[in-house]
Amino acid sequence: MIKAGIIGATGYAGAELVRILMGHRDVEIVWYGSRSYIDDNYAHIYGNMFCIVDAKCLDDNMEELAAQADVIFTATPQGFCASVISEEILAKAKIVDLSADFRIKDVAVYEEWYKIEHKSPQFIKEAVYGLCEVNREKIKDARLVANPGCYTTCSILTAYPLAKEGVIDMDTLIVDAKSGTSGAGRGAKLPNLFCEVNENIKAYGVATHRHTPEIEEQLGYASGKEVRISFTPHLVPMNRGILATAYAVLKKKVSEEEIKEIYDKYYKKEKFIRVIGAGACPETKWVEGSNYVDIGFQVDERTNRIIMMGAIDNLVKGAAGQAVQNMNIMFGLPEDTGLNLVPVFP
Repeated sequence: MIKAGIIGATGYAGAELVRILMGHRDVEIVWYGSRSYIDDNYAHIYGNMFCIVDAKCLDDNMEELAAQADVIFTATPQGFCASVISEEILAKAKIVDLSADFRIKDVAVYEEWYKIEHKSPQFIKEAVYGLCEVNREKIKDARLVANPGCYTTCSILTAYPLAKEGVIDMDTLIVDAKSGTSGAGRGAKLPNLFCEVNENIKAYGVATHRHTPEIEEQLGYASGKEVRISFTPHLVPMNRGILATAYAVLKKKVSEEEIKEIYDKYYKKEKFIRVIGAGACPETKWVEGSNYVDIGFQVDERTNRIIMMGAIDNLVKGAAGQAVQNMNIMFGLPEDTGLNLVPVFP
């Protein structure tokens, strides 16, 4: 059995990790870390775990946890993992970090966008960006995996094949994305109150959202050139889900059949990516509670643009599910172990 510890187990992503790992045949959770709820029963915080989890919350002592666990998930705010990670910890346990601390390779870019000093830049080069369908081979031998963000997972996977094949003009790429409110975390914040969110949709982080450089960096690797995008996220009144709609000018005339062939070239054998084809629009309700990514597209001949659409559950493929997928790869398990989650509807 793989012994797993979770720091940040009482946040939404951490709670989703608990839910998924409780159904994983090869994992035992040995540490429910939560600075806010030390010594509280985990099932008192999340009633859905009543009679399922019989454990108290512990602190965020990474050194002590590394002595007990084979893998540590850090579902924590930016800056935490970088402030506590050490060679001694990595020598004992693998780490899957759900924050942005090791996603961006240029420390100056990280510090510019996140407005904090990076405390462990010596580990940035080693860290593997955990987009499983793209970096699978690198993940296999990793000690430290930077689990991608939710907006980035959806945006990158939606555009990746066309960026890789040089079909779209990367200088024209625009990503318009919508997220459910769980993406903002469990903390009490005025903009996330029911009366603020219900019956409303609003853009935020316009031209400043922190996932922008992450998307740019990864699509830059795919396209082989520096990428600058316009990325605008929106908050919508639902619990879960992300829908990303990306627009780009086509560099040459291509048919929808050719576009489908490109997507199939990269994703046909991918368990968790479902390319639904031309003219079909992904919907968040068809991926809710699952690790799937649904991708659709439409060629607009009138404007010589392609519209690419992707949908994920932000807490599963956008966070905890992808983290478990990364863990499976790191420990040589079948990639879908514990992740055969049928989308929930209604």
